[in-house]
Amino acid sequence: MAVYTEVSDADLSRFLAKYDVGEALSCKGIAEGVENSNYLVQTDRGSFILTLYEKRVKRSDLPFFLGLMEHLAKRDFPCPTPVAGKDGKSLRELCGRPAALITFLAGMWPRRILPFHCRELGQAMAFMHIASNGFSLTRPNDLSLQGWQGLIDATRDKADQVQKNLGQELDAEIEFLRSAWPKNLPHGIIHGDMFPDNTFFRGEQVSGVIDFYFACNDFLAYDLAVALNAWCFEKDSSFNITKARQLIAGYQSQRRLDQVEIAALPILARGSALRFLLTRLYDWLNHPVGAFVQPKDPLEYFNKLGFHRSVSSAAQYGLK
Repeated sequence: MAVYTEVSDADLSRFLAKYDVGEALSCKGIAEGVENSNYLVQTDRGSFILTLYEKRVKRSDLPFFLGLMEHLAKRDFPCPTPVAGKDGKSLRELCGRPAALITFLAGMWPRRILPFHCRELGQAMAFMHIASNGFSLTRPNDLSLQGWQGLIDATRDKADQVQKNLGQELDAEIEFLRSAWPKNLPHGIIHGDMFPDNTFFRGEQVSGVIDFYFACNDFLAYDLAVALNAWCFEKDSSFNITKARQLIAGYQSQRRLDQVEIAALPILARGSALRFLLTRLYDWLNHPVGAFVQPKDPLEYFNKLGFHRSVSSAAQYGLK
């Protein structure tokens, strides 16, 4: 989450008048994240998240994102739910941006990741994969192989400013992944961005998953690969196999991985590391002037990619 577009008190008042949510008491920008502008809005009837969708999010994708949250919530998956206005619509305009009001979820994301967090996250991810069955809309993963190539092309001229020979490394990696990327793995709706700051806990239980704006149809095991990168590395870039075992065990307690998924996990983890390296690199080189959010270090994921390049089998992630 982040803030790129400022909302005035008058604009907020006119916007909330279209809902039956009461009178606004406060509105505070949320500075975390990188994609959209987000505010915590408190009214005399409760708390809500106001999201303004910025340029990277396609308006045509918003019915998928909002509909998916509604679908999952009806199946008791702990996620926010879009609030319908008095006219029955949950998507409208604010300050020249598509905008929606979303229910607020209580909980805290874990600042220090412990193994039990990883197990609970794995269970929640598998539950989401199962609960999303039957959702009628589809959306391709714009940040898979073709999207990665576009980001490499867009950053090639400046990549070496971040690290020497980085552009050459990226070209070599995408060439390898294009030839090695798996086919015909179990497929469905994935979250695509289930990082710690998108996963809330109360005590030792997951209380909510937020930020579905990278959700799409892709290999289910790719979601697990994203989580391996996001949850199972220490600050010194070392891989924590205990956390990985707990993550995978939690996932498999709800949905068993096929042998083809297990065999493909090292390649999927490599692809996931490249994906976040590239989006972070692009944001690092194209940081909007005046944005409240600070861009994240792309080299964190370059280091993670280096680990995955050394992996020869899923056993090194704790799988037999």
